[in-house]
Amino acid sequence: MLTAIFLPLILACLIPFLSKWKDSIHTGWFVLPIPFSIFVYLITQVGTQFSPFERSYSWIPSLQINFDLYLDGLSLLFGLLISGIGSLVVLYSVYYLHKSEQLGHFYVYLLMFMAAMFGVVFSDNVFALYTFWELTSLSSFLLIGYWNHRKGSRYGALKSMLITVFGGLSLLGGLLLLTIVTDTTSIQAMMDQKETIINSPQFGWILGFIFLGAFTKSAQFPFHIWLPDAMEAPTPVSAYLHSATMVKAGIFLIARFLPIFSLSEWFFIIVSTVGIVTLCWGSYMAVRQTDLKGILAFSTISQLGMIMAMLGFGTKVAVFAAVFHILNHATFKGSLFMVAGIIDHETGTRDIRKLGGLMTLMPITATLAVFGTFSMAGVPLPFLNGFYSKELFFDASLHLKGEGLAQTLAAIIPYLAVFGSIFTFVYSMYLFFGTFRGEYKEKELPQKPHEAPIGMLISPIILVLLVITIGLIPELFNSALIDHVAEAVKGEPMEKHIKFWHGWDGTPLHMSLIVVALGALLVSFRSYWSGVYKAVPGALSLNKAYDWLVDRTEKYSSTITNGYMNGSLRRYVRLLLIAILLGTIGTMLLTNGLALNPTDVEDVTFPEMLVVIMMVLAALATIFTNNRIAAILILGVVGYGLAILFVLYRAPDLALTQLIIETVTVALFLLVFMHLPELRKRHESAGTILINASIAILFGAMMTIVGISSYNSKWFDPISDYFLETSVKLGGGHNVVNVILVDMRGLDTLFEITVLGIAALAIFNMIKLRRKKGAKE
Repeated sequence: MLTAIFLPLILACLIPFLSKWKDSIHTGWFVLPIPFSIFVYLITQVGTQFSPFERSYSWIPSLQINFDLYLDGLSLLFGLLISGIGSLVVLYSVYYLHKSEQLGHFYVYLLMFMAAMFGVVFSDNVFALYTFWELTSLSSFLLIGYWNHRKGSRYGALKSMLITVFGGLSLLGGLLLLTIVTDTTSIQAMMDQKETIINSPQFGWILGFIFLGAFTKSAQFPFHIWLPDAMEAPTPVSAYLHSATMVKAGIFLIARFLPIFSLSEWFFIIVSTVGIVTLCWGSYMAVRQTDLKGILAFSTISQLGMIMAMLGFGTKVAVFAAVFHILNHATFKGSLFMVAGIIDHETGTRDIRKLGGLMTLMPITATLAVFGTFSMAGVPLPFLNGFYSKELFFDASLHLKGEGLAQTLAAIIPYLAVFGSIFTFVYSMYLFFGTFRGEYKEKELPQKPHEAPIGMLISPIILVLLVITIGLIPELFNSALIDHVAEAVKGEPMEKHIKFWHGWDGTPLHMSLIVVALGALLVSFRSYWSGVYKAVPGALSLNKAYDWLVDRTEKYSSTITNGYMNGSLRRYVRLLLIAILLGTIGTMLLTNGLALNPTDVEDVTFPEMLVVIMMVLAALATIFTNNRIAAILILGVVGYGLAILFVLYRAPDLALTQLIIETVTVALFLLVFMHLPELRKRHESAGTILINASIAILFGAMMTIVGISSYNSKWFDPISDYFLETSVKLGGGHNVVNVILVDMRGLDTLFEITVLGIAALAIFNMIKLRRKKGAKE
């Protein structure tokens, strides 16, 4: 598992070097062995004897955070999808992306995303999961915006980033609350504290935050609007991220926490409602689209809604159907995205209004589309895997129970399931017949179509063969894989069997026949009822609401920023000091951090008072002097005065350090004083002088209060005892300060010296460049 996560990242670091040979060897051939080898390893884990196992690696021991990895049925299924579909997508991209493209960028982003997805599904630590979760958003942003010269790509990438990162931050809040409630960062350990989580006062917030994270990532209504715009990405990206992997990360999250959250009735109400509404809205809106990938985008939204609804049902049948459809959807939807890419590649367009009659010109592609679209539609043919999971979905919707609101919802869901499935049938037939049947419009096509090269066809052929194989031999996948996945999700053993044919009796089959009959009528008379889209959604659009919100946010942010960003460094420093002042004092007041206790402190004698008075007078003198050398020397008096105080309070090591630093600082100032700006009196208004003086006095008082309070506060055990006890044992020295600097913080000191060295080199080169420029002039 650890190899699966980091191997793609290691290769991503090598891609810039490998891509230099892209003219002779397509970069994709270097990438293909990585996901394929991971897939081969994971496929060896599949079988009836599979049992979960975990690996743990120390990460941040002081915070009890380990890099825990866990492989059960659920993570195994997703790992197979990530590596298996990933291998096919890389193979497809070799023939889809021309060598003139920026292949190095593409495969670096793709490998980054692959590693992030492996991290999400294998992580048992919630903070590791969140880290990889956000990495999927970042890599998805880069992949969607791969063709950054296109305005649509930039818009889609930004929209997906804003929505999914918003959800990611919500997820972080939920995970933090879970960690606080359970006092563990392990997801599996949290499973043992279900009652504690459910009965916690924070349970409502946990549920809401985690749901927001899952719904935004899996494009659930109303957060689905980012997915259609993400179709601006290259087709391999759409086939990988937006059909099989990333959009299912939200599904994975709900499935992972289902054993905990399903104990609450609100889980059923919220997840089922959001899922069924997403199914209906996505399938309804898909028929409106004219772009092939746009149709597939909304079809993905509807299919994800169906999976989410089944997880919300929470019954054994529903959970089994959900995980079964996760596999089925990846096969037929991945193949259809690749078919759409082939059509675009060979005809030069994805506009379905310009397509038609391509069956005779592209027979292999058309055959692949037949199996993909009919399986997606859930046509009752027992050799299509989509039919099985659709039947199970109908069956699960008929056996829901509950009280109050849940009971009402359970009564409505079967009808909404049929409604959404009818439009699923309509857009599936619309996609196939609108592209491959009807009139051939040669004059409207940018280029003359022909069948795609065999290399581009291999990946969709493999996926379609899986569609048929799962349809013909479902039990082969059931006992070896699906049962283990459903057991991991439900948290209890599953013994569900998939029949080759259910027979003509049974309500689910009748529901399927109703879907086909009504769907066929709607397809036949589509031109007569398509005007309904002018009314619903009509002028109302969630995209318009998103654009309005983003535009207003940018406008108000610019107004506020321009209000204080006027180019004045003095104003910036003033605002920073005020912010620090308010934040520090506010925090101390809210946390009872004020501890101004004068007891148990060293007595202040006349010599100390004399030194302090000298330092105060020197500090004030720097304000009024107009001579640069005098200002530097007077400022040095303050530093040397501090060194004297260290001596008086018996801290000779600190005194020596202060003396060295102050001497070096004064010497450096004197070396460069000729290049410093001349000191001139500034004529400020009385109000400005009063504000500046008030901020300076208050900030100084704040630092004094912080120093005294930090000395008197005993919130934690002092760390000094540890250094005193281990100074000799670990560092071999009695001078504790030296041991800390050289041994215990040796790397920190080394890096500080390195930074100073780099800064010195930079300054040296800047001076050289300036001298050369002056010589030329």
